[in-house]
Amino acid sequence: MMSVSSLNTKIKSLLEATFMHILVEGEIASVTYHTSGHLYFSIKDDKSSIKCVMWRSSVVKMKFRIEKGMHIVVEGSVSVYTPRGEYQFQTVRIEPYGQGALALAFEQLKERLKAKGYFDVQKKKPIPKQILKIALVTAKESAALHDMLKIIEKRWPMVEVYVVDTLVQGEAAAPQIVKSLKYADRLGADVVVVGRGGGSVEDLWAFNEEVVADMIFAMKTPVVSAVGHEVDVLISDYVADLRAPTPSAAIEMILPDRNEVLYMLDELAERFGSSVRHRIDQKMQLLRHSKTLLIQSSPSRKLQETQRAFLSLKEEFNRTVRHRLDLYSVQVPQLQVEFQNSMALVLRYKMQQVEYLYEKIKLSDPRQQCKTGWAQVSKDGKTVTLEMIEADEKFIVEDISARIEAICLSKKEI
Repeated sequence: MMSVSSLNTKIKSLLEATFMHILVEGEIASVTYHTSGHLYFSIKDDKSSIKCVMWRSSVVKMKFRIEKGMHIVVEGSVSVYTPRGEYQFQTVRIEPYGQGALALAFEQLKERLKAKGYFDVQKKKPIPKQILKIALVTAKESAALHDMLKIIEKRWPMVEVYVVDTLVQGEAAAPQIVKSLKYADRLGADVVVVGRGGGSVEDLWAFNEEVVADMIFAMKTPVVSAVGHEVDVLISDYVADLRAPTPSAAIEMILPDRNEVLYMLDELAERFGSSVRHRIDQKMQLLRHSKTLLIQSSPSRKLQETQRAFLSLKEEFNRTVRHRLDLYSVQVPQLQVEFQNSMALVLRYKMQQVEYLYEKIKLSDPRQQCKTGWAQVSKDGKTVTLEMIEADEKFIVEDISARIEAICLSKKEI
C-alpha cells in the first residue's frame, strides 16, 4: 500500500523526468502579470487547458506582452506541486505562433507609441536649412561613423561636428543610447544624427526599445534616425523627426553639397550682376530723361523762352504798327476830306433837327395853348370840371398868369 505523499512524489518524478524542455501550442485563456514580476497564465485548445507559470527572471527577457486570446508556443517543463498534487507548465520562453517574438514586440510597441502621438507629423521638428553644428550619436570606432565623417568632409567640411560615443548593440545598448542622446541634446547642435550600420534584427533591436523612443520624442534638438540599411525600419525611424535609410544617406540629406552650392553661387552672382547692370542701365536712362525734363522745366530756360517769345511778339507788333501807319498815311488825306464832308452833312442835319424841335417846343408852350378866357379848375389838389363843383364849395381857378381861390355861390346847369 502507498501513501498520498508517496504517490504524489512518484508522479512528480515521473512527470518532470518525462516532460522536460518540450514545446506546447495553445491559446491564452487567462493571464496575470503579478506585482512580484512573475507571470501566471493558462493555455487551452478546444478540449482542455493547462496552467502555466513564468518566473520573473524569464519575464524580464521577453520583448512583448502576452494577452488573452493570443495564439502562442511555450517552451518549458511540467512541474508538480506535491502538497496539493497539482501540476503546471513551468515556462522559460514564449513565442507567438507563426510569428517571431521580436516582430510581435515591434508591432505592439509601434501601436502603443502611435496611440501616444509619437508618430504625428504635426509634432515633428523641422530640420534646419543651414546647419552649423551637428552631433553624431554612434559607436566611436564604427564604420558608420567613418562613413558619415567622410561624407561631411566631402560635402560640407565647415560644419562643426560633435561625436558622442555610445553602444549600439546588446542588452546595455538602449540605456547607453538614451544617455548619449540626452548629452547630445545639451550640446547646442542644430541637429542630432543617431544610428549605426546594418545588422540582424537582434543587432538593431536597441533602436526598437521604448526608452529610446521616449528619449527621441522628448528631445528639443531635431533628430535624424539613420539605422541599418534601407530595408531596415526601426521604431526610432517612426519617432525621429527625419528617417534616413543609412548613416551616409543621413548626412547627404541634411548637409548641402559644397560644389553644388558653389555652382549655385556662381549662377546667382552672374544673375545678380546681370540684374544690377540692367537696373543701372534703366536708372541711367531714367536719369538722362529726368535731366532733359529738368533742363526743359528749369526757371532759367523758361525765362529764356519767355524772353524770346516776348521779343518775337514785340517785333511782330512793331511790324504791324508800321504797316498800319504806312497804310493810314496814304488814306489820311482822303479820310480827312471824307470826314469834313460827313461833318458838314451831319451839322446840316442837326441844325434842321434843332429848328424842328424849336418849333415843336413853341407849339407845346402852355402859354401858347391857353386861349383868352380859359382857365383850369381844381378842388382839393385835383383838376375838376365846373359841373363837379357844388354850391358853397371852395375851388381854385388858375391860368398861366394868375391863381384865384373862389366859392361857388350858386350853380346852374346849362
